[in-house]
Amino acid sequence: SFRKLWAFTGPGFLMSIAYLDPGNIESDLQSGAVAGFKVKDPIPTHGIITAPWEKSFSPIFYGTGCFFPPQFPRIILWLMVELAIIGSDMQEVIGSAIAINLLSVGKIPLWGGVLITIADTFVFLFLDKYGLRKLEAFFGFLITIMALTFGYEYITVKPNQQNVLQGLFIPYCKDCGTPQLEQAVGIVGAVIMPHNMYLHSALVKSRQVDRSNKRQVREANKYFFIESCIALFVSFIINIFVVTVFAEAFFNKTNADVSQVCANSSIPQSSLFPNNNETLEVDIYKGGVVLGCYFGPAALYIWAIGILAAGQSSTMTGTYSGQFVMEGFLNLRWSRFARVLLTRSIAITPTLFVAIFQDVEHLTGMNDFLNVLMSLQLPFALIPVLTFTSLPSVMHDFANGL
Repeated sequence: SFRKLWAFTGPGFLMSIAYLDPGNIESDLQSGAVAGFKVKDPIPTHGIITAPWEKSFSPIFYGTGCFFPPQFPRIILWLMVELAIIGSDMQEVIGSAIAINLLSVGKIPLWGGVLITIADTFVFLFLDKYGLRKLEAFFGFLITIMALTFGYEYITVKPNQQNVLQGLFIPYCKDCGTPQLEQAVGIVGAVIMPHNMYLHSALVKSRQVDRSNKRQVREANKYFFIESCIALFVSFIINIFVVTVFAEAFFNKTNADVSQVCANSSIPQSSLFPNNNETLEVDIYKGGVVLGCYFGPAALYIWAIGILAAGQSSTMTGTYSGQFVMEGFLNLRWSRFARVLLTRSIAITPTLFVAIFQDVEHLTGMNDFLNVLMSLQLPFALIPVLTFTSLPSVMHDFANGL
């Protein structure tokens, strides 16, 4: 029933935002620029791996009435997940600030964009006050913006479709070295956000299902799984747009190649690239400038709008998951405003320091480090949950088979 599927549609798309945050977009474009089409296969792999995980998480609430495993030691696990939230929130807020900087032609500095992004907290509270369905519709709107903007870049660049398919489905990395390996590991950490797994199991609470009725529980789990697969497929397509654009247009380019093109363009940041033979290094800021140099100012500003949509949506879902993680691990019963303010403050403080003491042109190393950090945090987030969902004594008829 499409009508029933629509009733269960929402949580999966909020969950999929984590696969579209600015840190993930930057990892995508860097892998395209550094390794071309060679390391795209981690992206479909993440969908194959993640779908069964998401299938495991919606029964956590419907099978037990809980949305978080009461595992010991809670404090250590909470700190690990909180570290992942801080890392991802730094990427998201910095990404939004970079987009604001690009759209304002450099008039709003990085720290100014961070302060503007803090207002997300109040937007989130305002939307949440009117119900989760309104919030879900807003996130759907932001995902549509991302699909349209990054899709525009894909159509403008016109990647070679044979190379796209080969990079997706044939695992190979000829002549690869440390930079390409780092990008492959970074994609895993960027795409699969540790704390995001808890977000999905908590969001399913918004759909009222009689947990004493096994048929209703199975039906709910089925529709949530279908919706998650659709949401993951949409995020997969958007990721492919970004990787292939930079693989086609900027793989094996040098600073001199870009500098010559930018010198003849009307882009204000055209002097960003030195005239030398070093391999081009890009991030979401430089990537937007390069697109503007090669394909016109429209490509730059459309790119910035897509990054802003990615940053705004992911900061709010990060705040949401931070609430659930704190409530589940620490059993805190605070007001919504107090919990949002605390979780946002934990992440925003280090981000503001980075924005004040670092300029917008030199943030690539930080993003690479944070992506690898996400990879290292995955076991701490996943092993307790998968252990919990596999226990027949806890999950009854909805335990995993593994």
